[in-house]
Amino acid sequence: MKEITLQTTIADLLNNYDNMKEILIDINPKFKKLNNPILRRTLAKLATVKQAAVVGGMKPYDLLNKLRSAVGQEPLENIKEDENSDTVIPQWAKNPANMSLNVNELLDNNKNPLAEANRIVKKLKKEEILEIVSDFKPEPLIEEFQKHGFEVSSYKEDEEIFITKIKK
Repeated sequence: MKEITLQTTIADLLNNYDNMKEILIDINPKFKKLNNPILRRTLAKLATVKQAAVVGGMKPYDLLNKLRSAVGQEPLENIKEDENSDTVIPQWAKNPANMSLNVNELLDNNKNPLAEANRIVKKLKKEEILEIVSDFKPEPLIEEFQKHGFEVSSYKEDEEIFITKIKK
């Protein structure tokens, strides 16, 4: 079996290791979202172990080493991790959003959050903002929009809610 790293995708884990979905859920109950077939077919292909850790509110090396131990691989030494300094909210992100999307509702209705966000962003005019509400930090979605040149800000509003804003 391939070595599990921070860059290994969740889809690769699910496809290459028996009972990986259950292992992930045992490690962190937030990964119950993997029971959603839409999420497994879409975001799991994009999300890396590192991103999944952020979604689950874990340190990347904690998740990585728990996964490695579960499949009989030696833990890796914790290399200095970047502490996300997402606490500074840029001025533009303090503005009200032009459109809003609730990721949890989409997942509950077996809809693809990335596809829905893309559909909405295409309709936005320059400087307009899409607000995404979720109970986790949608790291794969954030990185996908940043790769395409959008400004993105994400912050924890309270213990249960993350707000992610995307500006066209």
